[in-house]
Amino acid sequence: MKRGKRYIEAAKAVDSTVLYDKQEAVALAKKTAVAKFDETIEAHIRTGCDGRHAEQQVRGAVVLPHGTGKTVRVLVFAKGAKLDEAQAAGADFVGGEELIPKIQKEGWLDFDVVVATPDMMGVVGRLGRVLGPKGLMPNPKAGTVTMDVTKAIADIKAGKIEYRLDKSNIIHVPIGKKSFTDEQLADNFQTLMDAVIKAKPSSLKGQYIRSITLASSMGPGVKVNPQKVIG
Repeated sequence: MKRGKRYIEAAKAVDSTVLYDKQEAVALAKKTAVAKFDETIEAHIRTGCDGRHAEQQVRGAVVLPHGTGKTVRVLVFAKGAKLDEAQAAGADFVGGEELIPKIQKEGWLDFDVVVATPDMMGVVGRLGRVLGPKGLMPNPKAGTVTMDVTKAIADIKAGKIEYRLDKSNIIHVPIGKKSFTDEQLADNFQTLMDAVIKAKPSSLKGQYIRSITLASSMGPGVKVNPQKVIG
């Protein structure tokens, strides 16, 4: 993969043989974020799980104490009084059955998170092929299938993020922006790690957290010492 001059220069600051502690890793991920926009800082957590087994799936959600630095657009599927409640709670879009053709046929996807009341999941299920591959399908584990739409919206707007294994059994999650302070990023990172550690499948034998890397959108990976984070 061809890398630009800026990336190559930034990568010189990182020693790929070193496992950095949390504070150092955060500082380096920020220092090597040299693009001209406010890059997102992400955590990439390689696990020892085998996601092909249902009991080894890791999935959940956590509210980052300092948010993600991103404005999140929330779509709520509800009916009756819950529609009004969702609107009052600050949902960007609310609706029901009438949104299905808009999403299916017109390809409307101007939202980042989908929340649904349980009685709407029959309707939302018809969008599985569109929302599923994009990770937008509401899920009870992530708190996005709920009757308490006010709390769901408040948590998402406050910086709630979802974590789950990808096909390689790695979790990829944003923990903030380059413009955050080192302390804010370290807090967010530790909050995420505590949630992921808590979500360890009881059936897993062997090592759970294999490696952790922090990186900005366009920057090099910085390896974190898992022992210092797991505590």
